[in-house]
Amino acid sequence: MVGRALQHRTVLKDRLASDRPRKLLAIDGGGIRGVLSLMVLAEIERLLIEQSGRPDYRLADYFDYVAGTSTGGIIAAGVATGMSVDQILAFYLQNGAKMFEKQSILRRLKSEYKSEPLAQQLKQVFGEATTLGAPELETLLLLVMRNATTDSPWPISNNPFAKYNDRAHPACNLDLPLWQLVRASTAAPTYFPPEVISCGDKPFIFVDGGVTMYNNPAFQMFLMATVDQYWIGAPPEQRGWTTGTDKMLIVSVGTGTSAGENYSLTPDQMHLLFNASEIPSALMYAALNEQDLLCRVFGECIEGPLLDREIGAMKGSRGPLNQKLFRYARYNAELTKQGLAALGCGDVDPASVQKMDSIAAIDDLQRIGKAVAAQRVRREHFNFEVFRP
Repeated sequence: MVGRALQHRTVLKDRLASDRPRKLLAIDGGGIRGVLSLMVLAEIERLLIEQSGRPDYRLADYFDYVAGTSTGGIIAAGVATGMSVDQILAFYLQNGAKMFEKQSILRRLKSEYKSEPLAQQLKQVFGEATTLGAPELETLLLLVMRNATTDSPWPISNNPFAKYNDRAHPACNLDLPLWQLVRASTAAPTYFPPEVISCGDKPFIFVDGGVTMYNNPAFQMFLMATVDQYWIGAPPEQRGWTTGTDKMLIVSVGTGTSAGENYSLTPDQMHLLFNASEIPSALMYAALNEQDLLCRVFGECIEGPLLDREIGAMKGSRGPLNQKLFRYARYNAELTKQGLAALGCGDVDPASVQKMDSIAAIDDLQRIGKAVAAQRVRREHFNFEVFRP
């Protein structure tokens, strides 16, 4: 089940040659909480169907570049291949229990990635033979993972003009299986075994992109869309997309956040085990907010929750440049008692929806996502020209 019938597909080559305003979409990591972001995307899709007058209109018809990390990578790949939001949601509802099956440490250590449940489901959805450079991908797609072998973040896209996407290169990234790249992006340490991918004649070990600076990949996507070094194989006039608030829209969708406030914490409690368990999530939370902050500094924020009490939401703010480089909308939910109450979901247990593997919380996550969409997604956020194949 890969994408749409041929006659309905947008051809990536034609899209890249277009001079229409560019629309970019980024989805955070967050495990099963991806269901929350899908409710926001469902409302965006509904608005675009109304705007286009086409019942078969998809997010891939509107967005030119889609980025995702971890669970956001699954969603982004689904969008890029022309799937409807309902189809992607069905994947989560049908396979969530298998994808996030709890295993003992011993079983996890013995797991082989080829037989691991999530790998099998991704093969079925995206096709075992579908590659990063396959025509089934209707948009540019950015997936983020961490190369544990080289100890480096690995943002990879299907941009045909990228250096390592040259078909003449012996290790052309476009030949890598799409399902395997998505699986690598979702390989959260302690949840799933790592993914081994051979690039040319070299095997590399990959883990979840959420343990890089790009659990929220929005600003990295902007850089890869506009910096000419990412378009090194393109003609000079096509190296990087044109910026401007009338030429570029970036939409960033979160999977819910929750700062780990603990006012009863004492210094003597911060021992080795405490730091080992708390520091990774603290760094991920800080990195996610930094990507959001950068987008609001360099972009014109038209929607977004409070960043912090000092700088607020930064709507109408001035940045270091004389002009903003794009319009920016950020949709997310604060999964705290106060945040849930503000969404009309005060009866939801915050602890249950904060977990990345809480299958039992799927219904609540859908409800929260719908509340975010109802409060914050507006038709005027998407008044750019509709891309018609």
